[in-house]
This record gives sequence, C-alpha cells and structure tokens, in this order.
Amino acid sequence: MDATHDSSTAVRVGLIGYGLAGSVFHAPLIAATEGLTLDTIVTSSPERQQQARAEFPDVRLVDSAYELWGRADELDLIVIASPNRSHVPLARAALEAGLPTVVDKPLAATAAEAEGLAALAESRGLLLSVFQNRRWDNDFRTLRKLLAEGALGEVQRFESRFERWRPQLKGGWRESGDPAEIGGLLYDLGSHLVDQALTLFGPVESIYAEADVRRPEARTDDDTFIALTHTGGVRSHLWMSATTAQLGPRFRVLGSESGYVKYGLDPQEAALRDGLRPGDPSAEWGAEPEGDWGRLGAGESPLTGGGTPVPTLHGDYPAYYAGIAAALRDGTPPPVTAAEAAAALHVLEAARLSAAERRTVRIEVPA
Repeated sequence: MDATHDSSTAVRVGLIGYGLAGSVFHAPLIAATEGLTLDTIVTSSPERQQQARAEFPDVRLVDSAYELWGRADELDLIVIASPNRSHVPLARAALEAGLPTVVDKPLAATAAEAEGLAALAESRGLLLSVFQNRRWDNDFRTLRKLLAEGALGEVQRFESRFERWRPQLKGGWRESGDPAEIGGLLYDLGSHLVDQALTLFGPVESIYAEADVRRPEARTDDDTFIALTHTGGVRSHLWMSATTAQLGPRFRVLGSESGYVKYGLDPQEAALRDGLRPGDPSAEWGAEPEGDWGRLGAGESPLTGGGTPVPTLHGDYPAYYAGIAAALRDGTPPPVTAAEAAAALHVLEAARLSAAERRTVRIEVPA
C-alpha cells in the first residue's frame, strides 16, 4: 500500500510500535488519511519489521524510538502504539523533541501523569491527543444521533458492555499482573467504556466497581463492572469481561420515553484485521447489515420483535486521523484531548480503589 499522499505538504508521521495497535489500527488509518504520510515505523522485532516492509514498502524502518528524536526536524507527528508502560516516557520524549503526539489509550497509568503530559504539551504549544477510536463506532455514533434528537426522552440509565468469551489466557503484557504494565480489562476495555460514558453524559461524582480474576492462572482483572453516577443524574453501568459465556447487548439505554438496545460489535476492527482498508472499493466502509440494527421502543423486548429498527450509521474510524490532520493544519482542537483522557483516568483510578476497598468512591468534579 502506498503510505504517501503528497510528500511535499503531508504531515510526516513516525509510528512507534507495530503490534496489534500499530499494525491493525494506526498504520492503516494513517496511510488512508489525506494530509498524512507514514514516514517511519519503529519496531525492534524482525518479524514485525518484515510485516511492515511487506505492507508499507516505502516506509523507513528503525529499531528504536531514539532514532526519531535525532530526526525531529524531518517529522511532524509522533504516534505511540507501544505497550502501555512506555506511553508516558515516550510521549514526554516526543514532546520535549518538539513533536506533536498521539498516544494510544490509556495515555498513562494515573490522571496525574496525564495532566503532567498535558501541561508539557501546552507549554510547548504542541498537540497531544489520545486515540479513542470507539467514539467512531457505528453504534456509538447512532446513539449520539438519537440522543441529539431527543428520541429517548430524559436518559436515566446507560448500560454498555464489551464482553468476550476467552476462557484461555492469550499471554502477553496485557494479562500481566505487574502494575507497571497497566494491564487488565479495567484500563484496556474500561478506557473505552468510561470515555464513551463521559462523552455522552458528562462528569461523574461517584463510582462503585467490582473487579475479579476469574480464569485459572490469570494475574489481573478479567471480569469487571463499574457503576457511575453522573452529576446530571444519569447512571452508567459498564461491563468488561473476557469470561462471559452469553454476551449481553452492546448498549441498553433507558429513557423516560423510550429505550435503545443494540447487539453486536462495530465491524471496523474485524475489517482491519482482515486486511480491508478505508476506501477499498470491495466493501462499504463501516457499514452494517440491516439484521444487526438496534431497536428503539418501549414496553417490549427487542428479542421478541419489540420496538422499531434504527438504521445504524456507518462506523468512521478514519475520522480520528482526519481530525488530527485538521488540527495540525488549521489549529483546531484535536478530536480527543489530553484533558479528556485525564478525566477518564480519574474515573478509572477511583474504580480501582472502589474494587479494592469494596466501597463507593466519590471524586471531586472540576468547577
């Protein structure tokens, strides 16, 4: 795939990491974005270097991120898609080198670290954004449209799930019990779930959480629940699990006039894993079959035909990097800010404390 657009004017991107996040999400989306060109990929793995060379033959490959800092004047944006423990030091190094930076979620282990990076970026006048691609999931975009239209009345409860059936461990740093790795589902899937809840319903005043380790030999949480009370009165109930034998709805949103229920996952991740790319003429990007649409109604179960099917908007992961390109070109706010990431981390930290101490935790809401 040609990773360039117009090399004389395009933003030159250095991508750190070519594991799942780098190879499946970031590299393809960067390459598909007008105004961005994938210039350099950093990975020390010979196998991943071979994969990157096959997928992006014109891209420079280097072993270490340190090689980027010496070429800072040849790059315009750094994207960090490496393991979680490296996010903060690499983001700090990139910003200190004078480079705008995108970091895969979670930005940091703590809100304080995130706020420190945000302050550094602001002091340097540099963009710092966090890749929260799930804001552009098809179901989330559809729900935002319904809420904007007032289709549910006053929302009372928001239920959101990322549930999987993975009874066997896969291994790797995401399942490590080392706190430095920032593994476990609370910070992995929980980063998405909390970000979506805050985006829809605003700040949170109290948190209750349960975090369990279900699978034999597991070292970190693999079955977690969070209950949020938003300052506006909405209650968000969020589930993330690798041990769910029967999957629940992705969304169940209950309002004073109607409810919206949606099953199934956005198709974009599966498409990217299968090698499809935005703009591929063989498939309509982000489209969902009518049989998978959610239903809007009251008084009946959608599983027995209750409610009215709601056409699902197309998923649009490419919108994130289009927003990054616009922010660098025009100075507009990035699609996800570091302050928003820090707000989510305050909630995740409170959830971890709640689960550990088995109590509801209140947090201070900024004035």
